[in-house]
Order: sequence, then structure tokens, then C-alpha cells
Amino acid sequence: MPLSFIIPHLDTALQSALQNKIDQKTKPLGSLGQLEKLALKIGLIQNSLTPCLQKPSIVVFAGDHGIAEAGVSAYPQSVTAQMVANFLAGGAAINVFAKLSGLNLLIVDAGVKADLPDHPNLIAAKIAPGTHNFFTRPAMRHDQCRQALQAGAEIVFNQYQQGCNCIGFGEMGIANTSSATVLVHCLTDIPLEQCVGRGTGLDDDKLNHKLQVLQQAQLHHGDNHEPLTLLGLFGGFEIAMMVGAYLKAAELGMVIIVDGFIASAALLVASKLHVGMLDYCIYSHVSDEQGHKALLDNLGAQPLLNLQLRLGEGTGIALVYPLLQAAVSFLNNMASFEDAGVDSVEPPKTHRETPVL
Repeated sequence: MPLSFIIPHLDTALQSALQNKIDQKTKPLGSLGQLEKLALKIGLIQNSLTPCLQKPSIVVFAGDHGIAEAGVSAYPQSVTAQMVANFLAGGAAINVFAKLSGLNLLIVDAGVKADLPDHPNLIAAKIAPGTHNFFTRPAMRHDQCRQALQAGAEIVFNQYQQGCNCIGFGEMGIANTSSATVLVHCLTDIPLEQCVGRGTGLDDDKLNHKLQVLQQAQLHHGDNHEPLTLLGLFGGFEIAMMVGAYLKAAELGMVIIVDGFIASAALLVASKLHVGMLDYCIYSHVSDEQGHKALLDNLGAQPLLNLQLRLGEGTGIALVYPLLQAAVSFLNNMASFEDAGVDSVEPPKTHRETPVL
């Protein structure tokens, strides 16, 4: 599979017909709020007046980060492998929420610093046992970055071949908020102080230490705005795999549900490579991790939920998925005024088409 992607902007030829179908449902105009925007967006992504969601999946990419050695996390690096074991045993939040929402869940070893046993729900795609410490050297080599992008794309393609048309990506990796923070700062010019957050629960002193480490790391590597170079300097293998996964999912015309801060940082990198891929994205929530709201504003995103989450794992995707189901269901199954024999009101002449999410 070549590492190049053809991602067109959405075809909006059906937008008026979709909007008319939404407006003719037995309800006051616009009364389903963001569900109407969501139905329109999914219809446009699938280029269909009768969209459907098939075999929805969450892929959780896991990898370790050398920057953890600099004391930027409240948890030891060993927790990454322990949490992957928890995912595979069915005991994590993402397991509970994915099961509740009827989502297929897969875990990917992108670069965990441990030997993981075989498991039917584990995809072995380890690039290396964790990245290097980017405080002093690039997190990964160019060929490793490319390999991770390729692996992410192939994992999505395999899901697509199995009939999946709706997908989201979660992550697990101690210290990966540090990678995401620097990537967001370098690619948006949002001040580093506004991007850095508490991650796994840092107190004020440790948060200040994390900020100082990231400032010094960026100074060490110099000023750079090229997305793939930055991904290699500061990224994680799980973040790089998500970048490839996003790009492939958009190329395949899949509905993409975006999770929290780290997943959005990976999306930012992907969007700098192919801006058209943002057309295929639905944003699940705004995270409580500092920097996420500013990042979503930079992306022009309208998140559906604000539950003060900052867990990652794809939990926001699992929680928001029933809203996608509701949007598709009302579009396909709710009666129109004509079907129900209910008198309708003509839309005002100034009625504007609902903007997509």
C-alpha cells in the first residue's frame, strides 16, 4: 500500500436535498438542533439521502514515550503495558462504553515497551519498544515514522474491507500528552503554556516541571513547522499510526469520530498533510485537558459533548456514538409532513441551509 492519499473535499451536490428531507420531518424547523447538522454531515460524507452506519469500530493505539524519563507524568511508564492488559481483559472504561454502544474494539501495540502476549483483539504492529526521549534527540527516525503511518493506514483498510464505514481512534501511552502538547504548539502557534495540561493528574509543581521540560526540548530541536518532521521529532508511535489511520479513513470515505486532546493532535498533523480530510470528521467532545478547546477552535470544530473528560482511550467516541445513530435514524425513519398527513409551515424565505459540523 503506497504512502500517499487521495482525499477530495466532500461533494455537496446532495446538500439541498438532504436539508429539505430534514426540514420536511414532522417537527418545527431546526428543532432537533445539532442532530440535524449531524444527519446532514453523515449524509454528505456517504453521499446518500439514506446513510447508514455499519460495523462501527474504535481502534486504540498504544505506545510508550521516552520523554517519560524526564518526569512529565504522574504515572510510571510500566502503566502503558498494564493498561493494555486491562483493555484486553475487558476491564477499562473504553471496554465498558464500547460494549454499551455496540462498538467493535481493537487494541494496537504500536510501540509498547513490553512484550505483549498474543490476543485475538490485539494487533501486533510494534515499531520499537517506545520512542526515544525527545528532550535530547528525535523521538523516532524518519523510516520509523513512515512505518507507523503505513501501519495505521493498513489497519484502517483492513477494517474497511470487513464492512466498517464508521471509525474512531483512541490511544494509550504514558507521557503522550507531552508529545501532543508540543505538536499542537508547533503547528498552531498556540502558546505552549496554553497547551500543556495535567495529563494523568500532575500537581502544580509537576505541571510547571513538565512545561519547563517541553520548553527546553523545543529549544533544543529548533523552530520547525513541517508536520512530518515535527511528528518524527516529538511524536509517539501511537500518534503517528493515528495520523496514517485518519488519512486512510478519509480517503475511503468513512465517517470519522474524533476523541480528545491526543487524538485531536494526531488529527491536526493529518490535516496539515491533507486539509480535505477534516470534511470527514465528527468531533465527539471537548476535553478537560488544557489546550483541547483552543485546538478545536483552530480546527474549526464543533464538538457534540462537554463532559469534562480527560481519559483518552477513545471514551468520547463510545459515548457520542448513540447520537450518530439517532441522527441517522431520524433521517431515515421519521415521518415527513406529507407521510403523516400533518400540515406543515413553509420555511421562511431567508431560511439558510444548516452548516455541517
